[in-house]
Order: sequence, then C-alpha cells, then structure tokens
Amino acid sequence: MSSPLEIELQNNCHAWDPALYNDTNYGYVPSLAAGIVFTVLFGLSMIAHTVQFIWTRWWWCSVFSVGAMVEVLGWAGRAWSSQCPYMLTPFLMQISTLIIAPAFFTAGIYVILGRLINVLGRSSSILSPALYLWIFCTCDIISLVVQAIGGGMASSEAGKVDGDTKPGTDIMVAGIVFQLASITVFAVCVFDFLRRILKQRLLRTVQGNVTPLLLAMMFSIVLIYIRSIYRVIELVQGWSGYLITHEAYFIALDGSMMVPAVAIFNFVHPGWFMPTRKSVDDFEQVSMNERLVT
Repeated sequence: MSSPLEIELQNNCHAWDPALYNDTNYGYVPSLAAGIVFTVLFGLSMIAHTVQFIWTRWWWCSVFSVGAMVEVLGWAGRAWSSQCPYMLTPFLMQISTLIIAPAFFTAGIYVILGRLINVLGRSSSILSPALYLWIFCTCDIISLVVQAIGGGMASSEAGKVDGDTKPGTDIMVAGIVFQLASITVFAVCVFDFLRRILKQRLLRTVQGNVTPLLLAMMFSIVLIYIRSIYRVIELVQGWSGYLITHEAYFIALDGSMMVPAVAIFNFVHPGWFMPTRKSVDDFEQVSMNERLVT
C-alpha cells in the first residue's frame, strides 16, 4: 500500500529531491531539453503534414499527422516529467503514446505501397493493393491495441508500491514482436515488389521518378524496425533493466529513429512524388524509341 508521501508525490508536482524521495517512475529524471527538442521536431512535422495533406487533398496522409501528434503528446509528457519526475500522470501519458505512435507511420507506408501497385499494375506484386491494406493495416491495429492494453496494465502497476508490471509488460512485448513480425513480412513483400518492377521494366510505364518515394519508404521502415528491436529488448529486460533506466538509449533508439521516419515524408510527400500511369500514346512512343535505339 502506498504511503501518504508516495501518494502526494504521484498526484502533485514536486521537483526531484533525493533527500525527499530518491526513486522516480523512470529510474532517472527525464531531460527537459530532450523533451522540448523532440516535442518541437514532431510538432513541426505534424504541422507540415497537416498542411500538405490538406493542400494536396491526399486525405489518407493524415495518418502521418496523427502519428506525429501522438509523438508530440508523449514527448510533452516527458518534458512535464522532467519538472515533476514523481508524478504519475505524465509518466502514464508518455508510456501510452510513444509505444503506439509508430503504428500510424507504418499504416501510411502500407498505403503508399498499395498506391504504387495500382499505378504500376497488378503484375508488380504478389498481393493486390486491397489485400495489402487489409492484411497489414489489420496487423497494425492488432499490434496497436495489444500494446495499448499492455502499456495501460504495466503503467498502472508501475505507479503502485510493489506493483506487478510483468503481465502488462509481457503483453506489450507481444504487441511489439507482432508488429516486428508484420514489418518483416512487409519488407519481404517490398523486396518482391522491387524485383518484379525491375524484371518487368515497369518503371518505363509511368510518368515521374518513383525512386525518391521508394527510398523514403524503405528508409522509414528500417528506422521503425530498429526502434522496434530496441523496444523489445528494453521491455524484456524489465522496468528496472539497464536500457529502460538509461535515457540516452531511449533518445537515440526511439526518438531519434522516429523523427526522420516521419519527417522524410515531409520532403518526399506522396502527393508530390506518386507517379502516374502513362497514356497509351506515351507508352507506344517510348516503345518505338527503344526499338529505334536497338
């Protein structure tokens, strides 16, 4: 049962004072500078994505805005915790948001691949665009729900004296491992997609350079993959493990991975870089030119 002092610290803001109480919810005092920097960076990306999807009317790109907004809430919670490290509310706020935010980014990437398949033709993929969305977005939702449930259970127990965080942590790990597995399968599908479009020379059938969008998609997936591996190892070690009680790893392998993972699509926005199918006349002209060259 919590003591009156612990209840007071969890519910009201008190600056860190080892003489008052040495332990915090994190095992350290979160960095205010890191909290502000990442809140600003994700906030700028969120604003840019919002302007971009409204300007281009590519409404599905709002998933990037939503993901960035969830990241903003999480890092704002960590900035809040830097001033109130014993307080439970900002601690729970950052756990529940930062664990699920990447699911919105992967959802956007799944849609990008589906759109590319639509443009390049059904022969460019082993699965139809609709199946990609159904399979991988469903996996994303399942992963998100499982992680949210586990995060809620673990964080509520973390705020209790002698609370048992293991059941919730195990559920969170299961959700992240499931997400990691679905990303792995998706990466294999992307590799097959690239193999097919190169083998069938499908890039000549579209107008526009698709390379930047393909590179951005793969770049983002790699960063999310690294972050997910880190999160699995972190949580397997437990709430008092080495990784989770050293903020430098969280900054380097979570925040620093997720900023470029979403910001890359501010610079390589699908609304600007998605190619279009060439007309029949354009394609015939290309084929004629190729025959003349050979």
